[in-house]
Amino acid sequence: MTENLIYILLFHFATILVDLLVLSALGHMVYQRREPTSMIAWLLAIILLPYIAVPVYFIFRSRKLKAKLKDRLKDTLGEKLKDKSQFMLACRGEVPREDATQIDLILRSNGIAGATLGNTFDFYSDGIKAYGALMDQIRSARHRILISTYVFSSDEVAGDIISALAQKAAQGLDVRVLIDSIGSLPLYLFQRPLRKLRQAGGRVEFYMPLLTRPFQNYINLRNHRKIFLFDDDTVMAGGMNISKEYMGPVPCKGRWIDILFAVKGPAVFHYREIFTQDWNHSSGAELELPEHWPEPAGDTGIQVVPSGPDIPSDALYEALLSGIFSARQRIWIVTPYFVPDKSLLQALIIARHRGVDVRLITPASSNHLIADLGRSSFMRDLVLNDIKVHLYQGGMIHAKAILVDKRGMMMGSANIDQRSLFLNYEAVSFIYSEKTVADCEAWMKQLLSRCQGRMKPAGKWRRMGENLMRIFAPLL
Repeated sequence: MTENLIYILLFHFATILVDLLVLSALGHMVYQRREPTSMIAWLLAIILLPYIAVPVYFIFRSRKLKAKLKDRLKDTLGEKLKDKSQFMLACRGEVPREDATQIDLILRSNGIAGATLGNTFDFYSDGIKAYGALMDQIRSARHRILISTYVFSSDEVAGDIISALAQKAAQGLDVRVLIDSIGSLPLYLFQRPLRKLRQAGGRVEFYMPLLTRPFQNYINLRNHRKIFLFDDDTVMAGGMNISKEYMGPVPCKGRWIDILFAVKGPAVFHYREIFTQDWNHSSGAELELPEHWPEPAGDTGIQVVPSGPDIPSDALYEALLSGIFSARQRIWIVTPYFVPDKSLLQALIIARHRGVDVRLITPASSNHLIADLGRSSFMRDLVLNDIKVHLYQGGMIHAKAILVDKRGMMMGSANIDQRSLFLNYEAVSFIYSEKTVADCEAWMKQLLSRCQGRMKPAGKWRRMGENLMRIFAPLL
């Protein structure tokens, strides 16, 4: 009898505890003013799987950082450049407001630095050439190498890059590598491959490490940025991580289609600022910004746009919507994952109704089955509205690029999905150059030549699965 009473009391205690947690989660959702679609997804998850969904909700928590943490991560440019002469130096090459594009002005109103002139821009869509260019930059560096990446694998390509970095560190260069602890979980848990670099004097930090600060980290907010800085005057960025899946000295079976681009000129400073902010947050040590900006090196206009929990607004999202609504001839999108929110999807449909050539180029099958299932209903909406969906048959596309008319393009680390647009730390560039746009168009046409333009009809069970995943799209 006593045992039964104990079991009954424990059961009631557990029930009350779960109810309190559910109420706390609901209260937190209302306090955070989450989007209705996100709230519905979480509510459904809590109803179906309360013992799993409630703890997961509190682990994921907010999509924007709290005020105190934002204060620690706030723009270091304003702190470092205090007098007027330094401020004018910082604005070198910036496009005057009267000449700025609509997208540029929207980004500036959100606190993003304006587009700069005087840059060069080259992009590599071949993994061998990208690897060669990256290694050339490492070997030719004279003072500093700063790297931030989401995936840093333990394969032979990563090993060669570590060896090259260790050699430069041994020569006295300032070598720092910032790695996301979830994106590179195997390396985070087993860090022996990094020993050579650390012994040579290189510094390695993991972004929001799980084991050292498990209750202070936002594990749902990952650093998805890819930034490779050399001597503070050259940056390489894009979608490529450090792994043979992305790049390497020789062909690799199943290598993904991706982009790595190189920039010289004033825009490099903005990538340096992003890295500095991320590094100082992760390491607890102060990395200073350079005293001088890179000199103008070309004639390309570039605007560097960070997005993520450390940016108070959704500036990148606003810029994308503005670009779609202002397009007159075309919107061509290359992305591995396509899970837009309602506004972005409707903007694309309205653009098509205005006569704009809207196209989506995406892999026939990505590396995530759930993402494929989650995107399908959105892609079917595009097809129903006469938008061309091109399914690439040559393997996995991991590149992220958007062409708007013939006037501009976007490249970087952000996918066209709700995780990249609203959760992850990302960095993209808006590029204004007729030559670069033409080069990107030629690359996209190569992809189109290997695409199949029809989605398979969905059976009853497939359609139910797609529609169910659409509900959970904000959580993907």
